[in-house]
Amino acid sequence: MVELIKMAEIPDSPIQLFSFEHDARRLELLVRIVYWILIGIVAWVYGIIAFICLFIQWFHILILGRRSEGLSNIAKGYLEYLVHVMSYTYIMTDKRPDILPVLVKIYESNDKN
Repeated sequence: MVELIKMAEIPDSPIQLFSFEHDARRLELLVRIVYWILIGIVAWVYGIIAFICLFIQWFHILILGRRSEGLSNIAKGYLEYLVHVMSYTYIMTDKRPDILPVLVKIYESNDKN
């Protein structure tokens, strides 16, 4: 089971990114369209940068036989950004995420429940 959490202001208290919210605001649904466009532009540019870094990373591994941490962090940051904005773009919550990337950590749970 994969558990996605966002690091809260206090490091010891993570919050769940994807949770059901019963109440929804109609006005937020209209504002969301403009916000989607802004998030889409940032994700598109960030995606191009991440793709270029992965392309360079491929050659780095081929030539040197090891990964570059900086290039990996850019690709990881792109994936974390997508996870961060996903609950808003998929209309799961009315809480707007930051348009620009923020620190989000993704952990896999070891629970066998």
